[in-house]
Amino acid sequence: MSLFFKPSIIVRRNLVLVASLLFLLVGTGSIYFIVVAMKQISNDFLWPRSVPSIAYALQYFGAGTGGIFMGWCLDRRGMEIPALTGAIMIGLGTILTSMVTTQWELYLIYGVMLGFFGRSTLFAPLTANITRWFEHNKSLAVGVVGSGQGLAGMVWPQTFHYLINAYGWRQTALIYGVFSLVTMLPLAFILKQKPPKTVSSNSSENIILRPTSKVHQYISPRMIQVSLSIASIGCCVAMSLPLAHIVSHVSDLGFDPARGAEVLSIMLASSAVASFFGVGFLGKRYGGLGALIIFSSGQATLLATLAFVDSLMGVYIASALFGLGYGGILPCYPLIVRELLPEAEAGRRTGIILLCAGIGMAIGSWLGGYMFDLTGTYQLAFLIGVVFNIGNLVIIISLLLRTHKLNVTLAR
Repeated sequence: MSLFFKPSIIVRRNLVLVASLLFLLVGTGSIYFIVVAMKQISNDFLWPRSVPSIAYALQYFGAGTGGIFMGWCLDRRGMEIPALTGAIMIGLGTILTSMVTTQWELYLIYGVMLGFFGRSTLFAPLTANITRWFEHNKSLAVGVVGSGQGLAGMVWPQTFHYLINAYGWRQTALIYGVFSLVTMLPLAFILKQKPPKTVSSNSSENIILRPTSKVHQYISPRMIQVSLSIASIGCCVAMSLPLAHIVSHVSDLGFDPARGAEVLSIMLASSAVASFFGVGFLGKRYGGLGALIIFSSGQATLLATLAFVDSLMGVYIASALFGLGYGGILPCYPLIVRELLPEAEAGRRTGIILLCAGIGMAIGSWLGGYMFDLTGTYQLAFLIGVVFNIGNLVIIISLLLRTHKLNVTLAR
């Protein structure tokens, strides 16, 4: 009987892995649309750059708050509710974006439909869910799924740039909305499958702390949760600044807007490489915390570089290296949650951390637009982002040292 059962589990597991990757790849397009269309939307309505920046920020904030609810649904019902809700809301929300006439309509669509009920169904539920399908290769599976964001960056900025030039931003939003509906709904029916039950959470690779051990007598789950949540704010403020504004930044440096879309694509392509290969390798070798420190250090260094580089080739290189840094950061968090916190609460706890990450993304995207309106450049905004990133590193290094010291104590 096992001969017939095992292949079935393997096929289902790999099908869910591919569906998760594609669901994230398609759904993430809603973020990159407003990044590429930011200047066109501002010019059409004579709005300051901060208006579409706020819409971008509201999507992240909505995704963070909605992520807690979607994590709760995942822990109790599996991916059925998050997947179906996300497929419908991302499609309809983007279609409605093509019809906006006021700032408040844009804010409502991006904050509620594309944020709370849309993007919230992507990264956190998908990565938390995939760890339940791949008990022995969690870091690799999370890296593969997380790379969907970077792969989306290879596809969508260039696609949106071409479509906006050919048809305008409204028609482009309509085309993407219809496409996401017809592709994400079938994927949602694959993702709604329940993962196989695992015997024990203690078999995962390279775990630093185990929820079932005596560790939580020394370090409470709440302390771990709070530390990770605060740290995620710092790293995501830094992360969102170039993600939201690099296209406009390149244009403001005097280069063709098409070069800005290319820079964003390069940045996101390298982030996919970091997520696909780096998280699996570094996560298995150094654990989630160690991998996060490596990726976050790279992000801080290259963000500081982007603040001062003004040649096109320099921006290309710095953006590619920045992508290698930031691309592994968010996939590390669900991995850390599974290493340090109870498995049965993985969805909700990952959602809380990514709520804070969403707040960081919202602050960073707003900060970039605000500082540009104030100074006429993004340089000071990028440097402020470096300061936030250093704060993230201090917290994560402190948590790693504490867990390492505890491991030594428990091993005696």
